[in-house]
Amino acid sequence: MNDIKIKARLFTVHDLEAGITITPNTDQAHYLLKVMRVQDSEQVVLFNGRDGEWLSAVRTISKKSCGLEIMEQLRPQIPESDLWLAFAPLKKSNTDFLVEKATELGVSRLLPVFTENTNTTRVKSERLAAIATEAAEQCDRMSVPEISRVQNLTDLITGWPAGRTLLVPDETGGGQSLKSVLETSIEDRDKKNPHGFLIGPEGGFAASELDALDKLPFVSRVGLGPRILRAETAALAALSCFQAVAGDWQQAPRFNNGYFFNARK
Repeated sequence: MNDIKIKARLFTVHDLEAGITITPNTDQAHYLLKVMRVQDSEQVVLFNGRDGEWLSAVRTISKKSCGLEIMEQLRPQIPESDLWLAFAPLKKSNTDFLVEKATELGVSRLLPVFTENTNTTRVKSERLAAIATEAAEQCDRMSVPEISRVQNLTDLITGWPAGRTLLVPDETGGGQSLKSVLETSIEDRDKKNPHGFLIGPEGGFAASELDALDKLPFVSRVGLGPRILRAETAALAALSCFQAVAGDWQQAPRFNNGYFFNARK
């Protein structure tokens, strides 16, 4: 079995196919040349969320740029879990942390939402997209989650797809066990709806918001155990439970200590 040492793994907007050469963007070129100090012919893995994952070789290095020649496909495109996370933005760096970890846990779409008790009014979508991209590169997933525009809770639930179950962790103790809800969903062959979570703000949902959520047929309140969790902890706990019970945690990782293990003889 052959093993390939790769220098970096990058997301690109370019189409990927054997024989073409692409130019990384300015930030990626700086990372490759100044941080990773790539040399000619060293190998970089590329993915774009559409064409699978490809091995490339560094070519035509200049002071501020380089080319990446596409060599061969390593993996065909593999879909992520169809899992959404709507969340009230948090103060300071906690939102960044949440986006990074949600990306690592396989979320396909991130939806920031303002609620009555949300205690921040700024959401920098470009920053969140950059954090999600870097997390996707590092964790070996083959796509970057979509970052939706920020919206208020009323707009979120009005536009929520009727066929997607919305699970709302309930700190008041009024929800069913999340594990039980997910196991029931798996056992019932007629319920193959995709899922999403709604994580409230640090101050919790207002009573009027909980009342509005209770009236929606696609919403289920769920419990996350006996302890009061911070918003970011609740999000990661819910996502981890989903992936363990109903998601993709049955699959094995592919990378080990920076080496790509090639199953071909």
